[in-house]
Amino acid sequence: MILSSMHIYFSGIGGAGIGPLAQVALQAGHRVSGSDKQISLYIEYLKKNGIKDIVIGQTQKDIAAVHGKKPIDWFVYSSALTLENPDAAELKYCLKQKIKTSKRDEFLNSLIKEHHLKLIAIAGTHGKTTTTALVVWLFNQLRIPTSYILPAKVSFGDMGKFDKAAKYFIYEADEFDRNFLSFTPYFSLITGVSWDHHEIFPTRENYKEAFREFINQSKRTLIWQDDYDYLTLEGTPSNLIVQNADNPLINTLSLKGRFNRLDGWLALQAVHRATDEPLAKLIGMVNSFPGLSRRMEPIVPNLYSDYAHTPEKIRGAMSVASELAAENNQDIVVIYEPLTNRRQHFMIDEYKDSFNGASKLYWLPSYLAREDSKQRIIEPAELIEHLADPSIARPAKKNPKLKLLIEKHLKRGDMVVAMNGSGGDGLDEWLRHEFV
Repeated sequence: MILSSMHIYFSGIGGAGIGPLAQVALQAGHRVSGSDKQISLYIEYLKKNGIKDIVIGQTQKDIAAVHGKKPIDWFVYSSALTLENPDAAELKYCLKQKIKTSKRDEFLNSLIKEHHLKLIAIAGTHGKTTTTALVVWLFNQLRIPTSYILPAKVSFGDMGKFDKAAKYFIYEADEFDRNFLSFTPYFSLITGVSWDHHEIFPTRENYKEAFREFINQSKRTLIWQDDYDYLTLEGTPSNLIVQNADNPLINTLSLKGRFNRLDGWLALQAVHRATDEPLAKLIGMVNSFPGLSRRMEPIVPNLYSDYAHTPEKIRGAMSVASELAAENNQDIVVIYEPLTNRRQHFMIDEYKDSFNGASKLYWLPSYLAREDSKQRIIEPAELIEHLADPSIARPAKKNPKLKLLIEKHLKRGDMVVAMNGSGGDGLDEWLRHEFV
């Protein structure tokens, strides 16, 4: 399908996967509109960045009003839409009106093919957003035009960008709903693999097989030796570039946190191979990386927000926090809001020592999204019992009492880290409302 001058309607436009894609579509010359269930800081961000026609509410009446003003050519929706409700009102309306409908991957693939772009795809259970941002940062520093989608805010560009002069499209290819299997990347990076999205991949082997399929679809893939072993890959195929995490050059990177340095190494290796720029030059550029939102992002002095919401991500966040706290001789206090109750049924025994290094942990109820109504809600007290040291933790809620506790810790000079993967009305937004 030729995409020129179309009206694209994005359902779930406030999500990290759909919103930046809407920005790309706008910059590529399309009329863009969309909807979401609720207002959020990201919705406001999109409105400030040129996407004005956003409806809060996802009824047939709402989308019909938009279609009546200017006929919709393509209805693009997030995976959450049909997972939560296969009979979603917007989708039913579009099917009745014979409007083209698809998930985001089909639209993005059409855009990539139409503009003859080479896809650099970053996949993995953890570390992919930071790595994607680092790849974008390096291309920016080299002044090489790129188009990209970033599911997090950065100081050096928009979350979504389309550049007509670009040769590459940089994309965080997530595995949720098997999204990454819709693409055939020119170059793939695997940042780290451990079983996740259990509702999509019922067994660990299902998850591994999806990553093996993704690698087979990629022209070239950068992968760590540990992940090569974990996925039980065999031989040394010509399309695989296996990296050793013990390479001493990784320690020349000055990014805080061991996991961030590993992400930085993968990013510079990919850009080195794509551009032939010398590693020494790229190492200097990685070391000047300014970071991205919700990755140990300071909200106010000594209060940080981090996207960590799985044991691996939590350990990564704790490694960064520990290095920062050591510089100022601080205690680390963590506020944790798990992302989805369904995940907790699979992760409950994996937390164990995830929060090692924290002197205090306040555990909030899980942020609910796309839940299985048949699963019981696991309360914070039960999850805490599965820690190696439950004595550091206690249940808490987002309320005035928690705000007072945070203020007390900040007054003492503690480093307070909020870990959560939530969206609207979650811990991150609550903290920004209460403290900024």
